[in-house]
Parts: sequence; C-alpha cells; structure tokens
Amino acid sequence: MRAAELLRNKFGVSQLYKHEVKVGGEVVLEVYWHPLTIAERESISKKSDSEDANEFALNLMIEKALDKDGKRLFADGDRATLRREVEASILQEIQLAMLTSGTESKVEEAKAALKSQ
Repeated sequence: MRAAELLRNKFGVSQLYKHEVKVGGEVVLEVYWHPLTIAERESISKKSDSEDANEFALNLMIEKALDKDGKRLFADGDRATLRREVEASILQEIQLAMLTSGTESKVEEAKAALKSQ
C-alpha cells in the first residue's frame, strides 16, 4: 500500500468526529465535523484576514461544525453573535475539540499499520 493511500484510509475526510457541549451533565448541543484538510485550512486562513489564532478558530468552527444530519450548524452571519454574545470558554471548548480530534489514537494506529507492512 502506498503511503498516500494509507494516509487517506486512516485519516481521510470521510471520518466524522463528535463533541458534546454539556451543562450540569446535560447535553445541550452536539457538534459534528470532518477532519480539517490543508486546503480547508488555507481557505479559512484567507477568510480570517489576520494572523489571529482566535479568529482562525472561530472561522474553523463556523465553517466545519455540522449537526447530526450533516447540515452546517452556523451561518457566516453568526460570527458577530458568537463573538459578542456567547461565553468564550464554550466556543474554545468546541474549537479545541475540533483542532485536536483524532490526533493521538489515529497517529498510533497509523504507526502500527506502517510497521505491519
């Protein structure tokens, strides 16, 4: 198996991640997303118009967050509301989950697959 094929199979964009936002143990929002690609990162960076990591993370969440049916949770017009009217720690929790999704377990699986070849 070629390296590109192995990476696509193990880390491809067909994977779906999920994060639950909870308040007092109750799930108030489920956020789903597919892994971030380099092309998406470049596109989101261009939309951010700055080197500000907070702006990138907010744009990432707006762009990538899906509901359980695969529909976008946020519209581009929600940016101002999210910035001004939602607790930053909640947004950061979602953004961090999106940025770190699958990194540890998936990397270990890929290393094992490479060794078994």
